[in-house]
Amino acid sequence: MAGLSESDVQHETRISDLAVVETDRIGQNVTVHPFAVIREGVVIGNNVIIHPHVVIESGVTLGDNVEVFPGAYLGKVPKGAGATARTPEFERRIVIGESCSIGPHAVIYYDVVLGRNTLIGDGASIREKARIGDYCIISRYVTLNYNVTIGNRTKIMDLTHITGNTRIGDDVFISILVSTVNDNQIGKTGYSDEAIQGPCIENGVAVGSSANIFPAVTIGESAVVGASALVTKDVPPRKVVTGIPAVIKRDV
Repeated sequence: MAGLSESDVQHETRISDLAVVETDRIGQNVTVHPFAVIREGVVIGNNVIIHPHVVIESGVTLGDNVEVFPGAYLGKVPKGAGATARTPEFERRIVIGESCSIGPHAVIYYDVVLGRNTLIGDGASIREKARIGDYCIISRYVTLNYNVTIGNRTKIMDLTHITGNTRIGDDVFISILVSTVNDNQIGKTGYSDEAIQGPCIENGVAVGSSANIFPAVTIGESAVVGASALVTKDVPPRKVVTGIPAVIKRDV
């Protein structure tokens, strides 16, 4: 690196000759590994690392200190292929907040916003109109359907499915293999935003492994849902519910 000052070296951007980089909106000290594909108009902050075989479509913004691991796809277009009852609606943009980590083979659709310091685990899938707060964990192979809102410091563990039109607050913990659903008619009457509603999970709730939560159910603040519970109706704040169907057992 003859001819470079210490300051120049510190802020050097390293882009592999084997990467396809069509944007010029790149910050300082960025690393792009071989076989990454970054489309025109992508905005990349400072100290970003993009690993091999990542694809980032136009309209994506990566904040400072973001790391995107191999095989992740940012900017997938939602397509119904004529088979879905709901027509996808979205804007061609993704905002990834500073210091986020995007795991290998994660898929983030267009029209998603992530807060800062949020971890997206290996193979996670996040659909359009999802809004995720700061310091969250969306763990390995979690699926977030369309129009999901998640607050700050919430953790959703491996292989859980969060259905469309679900609201989740701050400081929520959802364990592994949890299932949420949004259609009491099981697809028999078509789609409408008014009828198809996921649960509302308020601040501080904890949900045990393999629980099932029915459409439009509200789980009140700081309530606890036991493992394998079947939640068919609202849970009051600060109550523990267990069983099939779930019933109140005691106060938190």
